[in-house]
Amino acid sequence: MPRVETPKMYKVILLNDDYTPMEFVVLILRRFFGKNEDEATKVMLDVHKKGSGVAGVFTLEVAEMKVMQVNQYSQMNEHPLKSTLEEE
Repeated sequence: MPRVETPKMYKVILLNDDYTPMEFVVLILRRFFGKNEDEATKVMLDVHKKGSGVAGVFTLEVAEMKVMQVNQYSQMNEHPLKSTLEEE
């Protein structure tokens, strides 16, 4: 019986900058990652204090889509917030 490969998982990471308001980061986490207020605030504080925070872990296709959504939405709202992905 062939072994089913579990797909590699990727972390979507939000990167800190000096301009994006904390509330906007929380909004992103709630809107695109389904976080509640407490979860979103915790990740936002990681971004703020540590320079980055993990928004979620997904398969490659989903992670790429989330990164694109965050980066586009931030641009549309004139915030420099960036997200990226890395293999878990």
